Amino acid sequence: MLPLSEIAARLGLVPDDLIPFGRDKAKIDLPVLLRRRSRPNAPRLILVSAITPTPAGEGKTTTSIGLADALTHLGQCAAVVLREPSLGPCFGVKGGGTGGGRSRLQPSDDINLHFNGDFHAVTSAHNLLAAAIDNHLHFGSELDLDPRRVSWRRVLDMNDRSLRATMIGLGGETGGIPRETGFDITAASELMAMLCLADDADDLRARIDRTLIGFTRKGAPVLAGMVGVTGAMLALLRDTLMPNLVQTEQGTPAIVHGGPFANIAHGCNSVIATRAGLKLADWVVTEAGFGFDLGAEKFLDIKCRAAGLDPDAIVLVTTLRALKMHGGRPLDRVAEPDAAGVAAGLPNLEKHLESIAMFGKTAIVAINRFASDTAEEIAVVEQACQRRGVAVALCEHFGKGAEGALELARRVVEATATPAKPFSPLYELGASVADKLDAIATKMYGADGVTFTKAAEKDLRDLEKLGYAGLPICVAKTQNSLSDDPKLRGRPSGFRITVRGLQICAGAGFLVALTGEMMRMPGLPRVPQAGKIDLKDGRITGLT
Repeated sequence: MLPLSEIAARLGLVPDDLIPFGRDKAKIDLPVLLRRRSRPNAPRLILVSAITPTPAGEGKTTTSIGLADALTHLGQCAAVVLREPSLGPCFGVKGGGTGGGRSRLQPSDDINLHFNGDFHAVTSAHNLLAAAIDNHLHFGSELDLDPRRVSWRRVLDMNDRSLRATMIGLGGETGGIPRETGFDITAASELMAMLCLADDADDLRARIDRTLIGFTRKGAPVLAGMVGVTGAMLALLRDTLMPNLVQTEQGTPAIVHGGPFANIAHGCNSVIATRAGLKLADWVVTEAGFGFDLGAEKFLDIKCRAAGLDPDAIVLVTTLRALKMHGGRPLDRVAEPDAAGVAAGLPNLEKHLESIAMFGKTAIVAINRFASDTAEEIAVVEQACQRRGVAVALCEHFGKGAEGALELARRVVEATATPAKPFSPLYELGASVADKLDAIATKMYGADGVTFTKAAEKDLRDLEKLGYAGLPICVAKTQNSLSDDPKLRGRPSGFRITVRGLQICAGAGFLVALTGEMMRMPGLPRVPQAGKIDLKDGRITGLT
């Protein structure tokens, strides 16, 4: 690794602009981001997303890092701006979230585990509010908060299905008020979403204050600001508001900040970090996942709309393995050559390209190549893209680093040679909640429409009565399918999206629509990644 001072200098930062966290990690002091931009070129924002992924993912983070490295290799001032990994996936199904091969963030293990304490701070601040709520109930509840209608749950940065539903307050007279509650994973915390959508500390304070935490016995809303611990929560989050500076393995600056999941939250790094990148670099590569239908739709309809951001181009990552899965191949055989299977899976890729076009954006397809991929299989994808007039690049950044993504970098530079048109949102904020959901379901997922359960219909009536219908929608949906059924691969048709509940996230500034069996607290798989991780002679092993 290069000295972090050298990485900072590439962005025009001096040592006084940084708050070091050891030798190779630092926070960027927030006053830096108030400076007037001094770089001569208008910055370009490149969004990386993917087709509907396999359980292992298709390499969005790896491709984002490889692209940023390749732009740097071409002599550009580039930065990659990414989310922080959650411990849930690190110990669960996917493993670490810092890329792979020669396209990796460093120090990888530190970023994957306790990265500058950000996830811990969000967890602590979130749970401080939860503790204050139960303390308020214990001492008589001056707000007349109904224990049965407290919506603010606790969080933990771990996959632990046994905590989804819990009973608390069972310690007798001094143990609090008995009530049902549960835990979500920290990446699904509304506070994490608030952090990632806030402009600054004042905006975060306002977001916390207006957060809906429950209702009185008469049905009036109770907001977090009424509990009186907003200031203490902000004190816990003081350092967390500052974006983190690290580097890629090949020395490109990396700004890593925030970590909401895309299948249960809005799936993007922080507005503060993205703006920092655009102020400090000429090229900013960021990602939104899982697939374009989840993370990228929310990136555009929620984050970009709220923060005034707009990507100049969109890179859509695909792998032949994912296409073969969507073409009907079982997962344990997707590494076997099968050009016909690749062709059968193309409708999934084509749907995501259509979705990008709906937003009025230019797409570049990045084929993330694996060693087992054949020239015949690759040609199937290249020819399909050429027929649609979409640029395509074969990428080998995992094994070759920047040199393996030069073709992609050149395609991105070509695609952004002329200014991009502003993106077109899928829906207007003034539309009804039902119409917004219908627009997402039909346009993004290819559904025939939306069906509301009785519980969701009640939620809809309640939020309309409370005046929250004007918020954008964050759909909590499986990442494994365009539909809400994870078993429907490819490009399914003839289905409807079932909304089983609607949650008001007034602090984050969106409504969460719960679909399918999506849980806000994941569980560990039968054989978790945690079984492969160890500490040997002071070095962490198995965390990939």
